[in-house]
Amino acid sequence: MFRVCAMIDWLMQLLGSWSPTWWGVAGGLLVFLVTFIGSLVVVSVVMIKLPPTYFQSSHARDFLPDRHRAVRWAGLFVKNTIGLLLVALGVAMSLPGVPGQGLLTILLGIMLLDFPGKRRLEQRLLSQPRVLQTINRLRRKFDKPPLLLD
Repeated sequence: MFRVCAMIDWLMQLLGSWSPTWWGVAGGLLVFLVTFIGSLVVVSVVMIKLPPTYFQSSHARDFLPDRHRAVRWAGLFVKNTIGLLLVALGVAMSLPGVPGQGLLTILLGIMLLDFPGKRRLEQRLLSQPRVLQTINRLRRKFDKPPLLLD
């Protein structure tokens, strides 16, 4: 409990001593633009590259099936770590005032994670008309077929 109080005191002192300057505001704006454009590009490229049957139950989900067990486990660890990071970033981007595509980034992170009930959660996210329409509109712009659901 003491560490939490000390951390809150430190944060309050830091924020209390902060005075905005033009360089600070410009730097914040630059970070805002870079993260917004970066998240749009990454999420868009992945959603365009997906096969249209990716979210159907008949689509194979094996990760590195022809590799040695150690390579497969290391790959799964890295893939799940990146997935967790993307879900956390997506949740942060869903907050008001934070740039980026929150729900699509969460969906991308969930696609990378391996856990029971994953397909159901993906289906629930994609069953929201706005999410599926946004992805399919993007795919249409790049002459890709729409995503197919079960």
